[in-house]
Amino acid sequence: MLVSELESRGRRALLLNHPNTDTFVGRLEQRFLRGDSRLDVILSTAFYIADVLHSLSVMRGRRGRGCDDVVFVRYSMAVAYLPESACRKADKAVKMVLPTPDVAVLVDIDPDIAIGRIFSRGEDLEVFETVERLSAIRDRMLGISDGWVVLRNNGDMEALRAQLNVEVLGKRS
Repeated sequence: MLVSELESRGRRALLLNHPNTDTFVGRLEQRFLRGDSRLDVILSTAFYIADVLHSLSVMRGRRGRGCDDVVFVRYSMAVAYLPESACRKADKAVKMVLPTPDVAVLVDIDPDIAIGRIFSRGEDLEVFETVERLSAIRDRMLGISDGWVVLRNNGDMEALRAQLNVEVLGKRS
């Protein structure tokens, strides 16, 4: 939605999504996200890191060459998928190492609504897709979102688009 809105304003946007199933590493990441063992979690995390590093190299290659904006899905906020004890430490480390976005956006959703939307996809569930895990991850995300624009996604897509236009794009026009 953000890419579409940016492009409608004449901006050239690059979407980097994770897992990036166009790459071998991204497909491996997705495969391990579908398992639910401790090893699946560890391997999905390792492949996620490799996937993000690949995306960063793509982003650097496009900077200044046909790209005005980069929309990076599951970037630094992915540290919230780590256990509570590691989340804040990992967040601080990521902020020291990785490029900082001009605008950071967290799309927040109530876990009960999220699980309903997840089931409606008709796909295999990822290891983190239970109400309990979504709730814990959401709490960690909200706990490290200082300075982020937080959009509420409990309503329909038009309500989210309106928030996006006011809270994110209205500040960049």
